[in-house]
Amino acid sequence: MRDLVIIRHTIKTMRARFVLRIRIITFIAVVIAMFLVTRLYFVQIVHGDHYRAQALEQYVGGSSEMPERGEILFTKKDGTTPKAATMQGGWRIAINPKLLQDADTTYATLSEIVDIDRQRFFTGAARTDVTNRDVAFRLTDNEAAAVRNLEIIGVQTVREEWRMYPAGPLAAHALGFVSFRGDTKAGMYGLERYWEDTLRKDGGGLYVNPFAQIFTNISAAITSDSIGQKGTIITSLEPDVQRQLEVELEEIMAAHSPRLAGGIVMDPQTGSIVAIAVSPGFDPNTFNTIEDPARFSNPLIDGVYEMGSIMKPLTVAAGIDAGAISPKTTYNDAGCIKKSGATLCNFDLRGRGVVDMQEVLSQSLNTGVSFIVDKMGHSEFTKYIEAFELDKETGVDLPNEAAGNINSILARGAADVDFASASFGQSIATTPIAMTRALAALANEGKLPEPHLVEAVRYESGVTRKIAQPTQTRVITKDSAETVTDMLVKVYDDALLDGELKQEHYSIAAKTGTAQLGIPGGGGYYEDRYLHSFFGYFPAHDAKFIVFLYAVEPHGELYASRTLARPFGDLAKFLINYYNLPPDR
Repeated sequence: MRDLVIIRHTIKTMRARFVLRIRIITFIAVVIAMFLVTRLYFVQIVHGDHYRAQALEQYVGGSSEMPERGEILFTKKDGTTPKAATMQGGWRIAINPKLLQDADTTYATLSEIVDIDRQRFFTGAARTDVTNRDVAFRLTDNEAAAVRNLEIIGVQTVREEWRMYPAGPLAAHALGFVSFRGDTKAGMYGLERYWEDTLRKDGGGLYVNPFAQIFTNISAAITSDSIGQKGTIITSLEPDVQRQLEVELEEIMAAHSPRLAGGIVMDPQTGSIVAIAVSPGFDPNTFNTIEDPARFSNPLIDGVYEMGSIMKPLTVAAGIDAGAISPKTTYNDAGCIKKSGATLCNFDLRGRGVVDMQEVLSQSLNTGVSFIVDKMGHSEFTKYIEAFELDKETGVDLPNEAAGNINSILARGAADVDFASASFGQSIATTPIAMTRALAALANEGKLPEPHLVEAVRYESGVTRKIAQPTQTRVITKDSAETVTDMLVKVYDDALLDGELKQEHYSIAAKTGTAQLGIPGGGGYYEDRYLHSFFGYFPAHDAKFIVFLYAVEPHGELYASRTLARPFGDLAKFLINYYNLPPDR
């Protein structure tokens, strides 16, 4: 009897194990089926147009010279992602001069359907030593069908694709464009170049069996490593904010005729760049019409400048954080001081007598920030300047980023005049993007954010992954940052244009900068050439935006308060209203 019980128990256990195995196998089968259905959806529905175009291209002609590329997307405030860069499909007409029977009649017939450059057509038709010459481009499907219906011997339509920027010149310096790099087309400048490995798809337009595509890119679905994955990049660029920034820059150009003007709008808490622009700009759809390639570079990223008085809030922050001063610390301002045999003066050469540190920022006193450096000591001041990373690349995802230069205060035996000059933004130089990041620390509880444009990558598998941002580095304490913020709010409310721009219900922290431009080769400074700069963030103690503006060699006004303060004020009002920011006072 006992044996019978044991046998029944054994059979029951085996049956339970069998049922468990069946359930596990069934579960795995269901998961695989769901994965296959999902992949079929992306292949047939999401990417269906792409594969139909490939099949059609192989049927009617050769593959496009433009490699397939992922898209670049803006991100609007409501979360929608309009296209900033995409592939546009169409057709081109190619002729075989060896087979063409009557060039005049052929040209006349084709001209009734499409616009063909006469010189290009007949120059191509005369080349009887070749079998293919392109004579017309970017035809619509209907135009190409009409040409094929003519059945002209020696004429064929060929499917082609090209890079298209739907918003025209909007954000051109951020986007870049696609052009020939050697014998192949690749991203040039901007995001197109920096994210080339992600945007450029493998295969060069060659046909791939869509069923085989079901099993590709599996790694993108199961790994968090984005390196080498192909897809579409989703940026933090907000097109309406970008447009408004560009409008303000154009108005600065029209009013003051600087050599160039630029601006950055960034979230100081995350480092997400909402807008970035340089004027004069260009249209990436017609970049080949620009004669000077220097127009394509982005001086906000690769330009290095002595920034002037927007450096002063960082000097004040360092002094407060080091315990050398407080906002109420006073000194005797004589208007000018002697350092290493050189005379350094306030912008107006005038002394104010005994004033406190608030007045140093409000009246932008060079002697005052030099006093702070003396109180701190040179080594302590240098430590903070290095911590703000003004001499380093920020790592922003745009190409050709330059590093700043603070060698004047790092060199052994650096003179007193070098430290004094550095305190108000002369003798040391940095990039606009690095300066924006350093100033953002004042709005971000003393931490350096990581500037970036790309928030996520949408892989060909359909998986979207956010780009992880590194841990932020603390430069000064939260209390120090808040103290300087309070001081900068007073600058904006009371001192800037005598309080003209003060917002009743919004606190804005801001500062201007006017710097002499250095003569190339170390020959001192120009007496009549300046760099104007301006930064501000708001709402001051929970900042959603930091705005940086600058203009190189503006005319008609000596100080940045007259050239950039009002454009900043207009941009701040736009952002407050557009994002419906709640009042903070």
